[in-house]
Amino acid sequence: MLRRLVAACVLTAATVSAGCGRAVDLKTTVKAADTTGGWFDAGIVEGRNKLIPSVTFRVQKSTDQSLRPLSLNVVFKRLPPKAGAGVPAAAPGEEDWEEVYLQSVDFAGNQTAPLTVRPTHGYTGDPPQSRAEMLKNSQFRDIRVHVFAKHSSSQWVEIGQYDIPRQLLTQ
Repeated sequence: MLRRLVAACVLTAATVSAGCGRAVDLKTTVKAADTTGGWFDAGIVEGRNKLIPSVTFRVQKSTDQSLRPLSLNVVFKRLPPKAGAGVPAAAPGEEDWEEVYLQSVDFAGNQTAPLTVRPTHGYTGDPPQSRAEMLKNSQFRDIRVHVFAKHSSSQWVEIGQYDIPRQLLTQ
């Protein structure tokens, strides 16, 4: 009985000390890489063509230390309209669009598999307007993606940002 109690105490102490290991500076050890994106053709929704922003990236780490769990918050923000042809000068700042939370991402070695993130919000257009024409519409606003990471009880840290290009994606 005493042996079991001692074994349980040793196991508990090992687990607690493993969880209290050296803090990881996510700002310097983790980054979003191999980023691509565009506007995903979500098909026809309620009789209208729908495009949603899409970003694909990997998370790379420069440490062999385990980062389980690593959570991501992918924040989509609308950029101010571009000034020009009848459009007034752009207002400063970005506007919140939508966030997508990934509770836990797994690493294979020092990087994740490609992660594709798409919010539910997008732009719609009435047919016969093509999806390519939607991207040229004067009301169309570009999107910037901010990727934030959090490990264990650390604070959220931005590990990358990406402007979604005006290109159509079908996959």
